[in-house]
Amino acid sequence: MNEKLNRRQFIGNAAMLGAGLLLPATVQAMMKGPRYRIAVCDWMILKRQKLGAFQLTKEIGADGVEVDMGGLGDRPTFDSKLSDPVIRKQFLDKAAELHLQIPSIAMSGFYAQSFAERPGVEKMVQDCIDTMVQMKVRIAFLPLGVQGDLVQHPELRPAIVERLKDAGVRARKAGVIIGVETALPAAEEVKLLDEINSSSIRSYFNFSNALQAGRDLHQELRTLGRKRICQIHCTDTDGVWLQNNTRINMPLVKKTLDDMGWRGWLVIERSRDANDPRNVKSNFSANTAYLKSVFQ
Repeated sequence: MNEKLNRRQFIGNAAMLGAGLLLPATVQAMMKGPRYRIAVCDWMILKRQKLGAFQLTKEIGADGVEVDMGGLGDRPTFDSKLSDPVIRKQFLDKAAELHLQIPSIAMSGFYAQSFAERPGVEKMVQDCIDTMVQMKVRIAFLPLGVQGDLVQHPELRPAIVERLKDAGVRARKAGVIIGVETALPAAEEVKLLDEINSSSIRSYFNFSNALQAGRDLHQELRTLGRKRICQIHCTDTDGVWLQNNTRINMPLVKKTLDDMGWRGWLVIERSRDANDPRNVKSNFSANTAYLKSVFQ
């Protein structure tokens, strides 16, 4: 009787597998795609909010492009073309045509603007979230930048926490995540995230912050942990390509992330050759090829 049941179960499972209704763990893992994917930033390849960013990303060899919300200046919100449904469709259609993804939407305007003090931040954040929902992008990049550097300006912490709590509520309602880049050591960033207390506000980790401060990159990653890091800017300051950077042991970085159980997008921001910084295709193709050789 057990033999008949086992045989019947096997035949049933085989039928379901053939119909695509039951997938073994190995097939499920393959269906999810690579554990690590490589992207570039549209503003760093000099194609901020330009449709041509996708074709250039394809030529560079990356898997996706982080799309920026546009500049801020003195405007009430980002200078974004993506509020236009026609433009949004063009972006999404071009990405699909070239088999590229948009892993995140960036608010790079806050590199130079004060997230803590700039009036109208709530609208800017909401505009970004609305764009994410409309484009089906799950992660936003929010740098606290120079004016929001909590190492240099600890007095801004209460205002930043308050605004990030509000952003967390908005993000949670929309089902998205805002990744924040800070200059804090990992242990202090953990405290900041705990104070904000929102699963919708996480760390958008940038290798260069730890490296410039002389901190142990691997320990910083482990301290933050898998669940707190939503995405990574896999980059250093400009100077040499990643493959020639003696202060990053990239295979060891992969092992650290593997051991943590982390998976996701590694986004190249800088690490350009100082002797030829504006040669976009050369710099980003080299960095992309190297990261793929290590992580894929």
